[in-house]
Amino acid sequence: MLIRNIRPNDSEKFVKLVKAVENESNFMLFEPGERMMEPGQQKRRIEAMEKEGNSTIILAEDNNDLIGYLIAIGGSARRKRHSAYLVIGILKEYRGLGIGTKLFKNLEEWAHEHHIHRLELAVIANNEAGLGLYKKIGFVSEGIKKHSLLINDNYVDEYYMAKLL
Repeated sequence: MLIRNIRPNDSEKFVKLVKAVENESNFMLFEPGERMMEPGQQKRRIEAMEKEGNSTIILAEDNNDLIGYLIAIGGSARRKRHSAYLVIGILKEYRGLGIGTKLFKNLEEWAHEHHIHRLELAVIANNEAGLGLYKKIGFVSEGIKKHSLLINDNYVDEYYMAKLL
């Protein structure tokens, strides 16, 4: 397995991966089929991220197949450029194998190189595996957003979590 930064020519495989993860999980923001992401649009976004310097996508790859991702979206305002909001997704069959930990380790190395001081994310309160991973690697809860999402006709809470580097 290989952990690496995304390249613009990964856009088609990346779009398929994101959609596959969203089809397999109730813990993602977008429901299956809801995201309107196209490879050309994603390629332009990857190129823009490279220029911004405080955003990136780290990929997990197995036998030339993309199996997971960790997106870091850096702040655009000068006062927020030291922070990045994170989104992670791993294909169901690869969860629980340490891939998330490896993605975060690689991202933290990138963050240090790019002067990112704060990593932040939101996680659905009943996502026990996600919460376990985030706590294990040093994220702490900073608050609860009550009834922030409506999933399967049920309101669910999200925890805001962050890690200072």
